[in-house]
Amino acid sequence: MRFVLIILLFLVFGYSLGLVLTNSSEIAVNLLFTQAPAMNLGLLLILCLFLGVLIGMLLSLLLFRVFQNKWEISRLNKENKRLQDKLTQSQVEIEKLSQPTVADQTVATDAELHVDPIDTTTVR
Repeated sequence: MRFVLIILLFLVFGYSLGLVLTNSSEIAVNLLFTQAPAMNLGLLLILCLFLGVLIGMLLSLLLFRVFQNKWEISRLNKENKRLQDKLTQSQVEIEKLSQPTVADQTVATDAELHVDPIDTTTVR
């Protein structure tokens, strides 16, 4: 990776040197409110290119940070919803377990149970 970066830097340096040597004419720059002294056109092109790359990188970092925060918020919202659902489910289970089981308190008669009465007379 470092080797690729070194090659890329040499290419950029060679390109900027070519721009300066090819565009050697002097040009006056009007900055609306002030007048800059006459500059070499190639140097002006390199300066504008450098400022454009710098501003673009700063904006892309800022934009990436915004997207990264949105992704993190979305992930945390999903996790929060999952945990809320799990909490609700656990509360329902606790509610079910804490309710005592109510025994059926219906009274059955002897006839319904088909029970013969017991002779309570005793023989002595």
